[in-house]
Amino acid sequence: MRNVKIILEYDGTEYRGWQIQPEGQTIQGLLTEILSRLDHRPVTIHGASRTDAGVHACGQVANFFLHREMAEGDLLRALNANLPPDVRVKHVEFVPADFHARYQALSKTYRYRIYCGPVVSPFLHRYVHHLVVPVELEPMEKAAQVLLGEHDFSAFSTRERPGRSRIRRVLAVKLWRRQEMITFEITANGFLRYMVRTIMGTLCEIGRGKRPVEDMAYLLQARDRRLAGPTLPAKGLTLIRVDYGETGPPGGESELSVT
Repeated sequence: MRNVKIILEYDGTEYRGWQIQPEGQTIQGLLTEILSRLDHRPVTIHGASRTDAGVHACGQVANFFLHREMAEGDLLRALNANLPPDVRVKHVEFVPADFHARYQALSKTYRYRIYCGPVVSPFLHRYVHHLVVPVELEPMEKAAQVLLGEHDFSAFSTRERPGRSRIRRVLAVKLWRRQEMITFEITANGFLRYMVRTIMGTLCEIGRGKRPVEDMAYLLQARDRRLAGPTLPAKGLTLIRVDYGETGPPGGESELSVT
């Protein structure tokens, strides 16, 4: 029996997210079904990040144990032969038995994209949030820098289970504009549910002049979700990579993440 690490990408539009749900297709459910057929037994797969419904990934990492003897290349081809075209495995690697995709991840990077032009291309609309009002990038950049370091992000998330920490450490933030596209990228040791989408909704209000830059620090201190901005749609969000402090294949980029 071997522990297998995979790196995959998916268009999350038609899925209820990563984690298996009582109703609706999920990425984890899809992979579980395919792997269980390949291995002739129930297979449990662990994902590094539980992306929500409609969220995309070009660097999701997962691991599972496989009894069947297969070379890495053969397993890669078998998975992609059985997966629908909106889900692709990019890399297969046999790893030590103690590797766990979720618990050993040191950081994750997400990217949110907003298109500010008057018309969104049909080849782009599934992967961006369309914002038709003008925004100023400079105050958004200043507010984003406030997120660096360790904070309680309660103001930017839904309620968590009692006793679960809402403290996360943000390691890097970047915000840039290229023609009509605004891109926000954030790396942290972990994320709360809706955290990136709500941060971005708040940054947009700052960019529109509806909030001062100083509101970002205030919201972190207030820890009240009712005071922050809206949660932007899932389709603008992509999991870019998961880092384990190792050399070897990164989570990678794909066309849906290029601006």
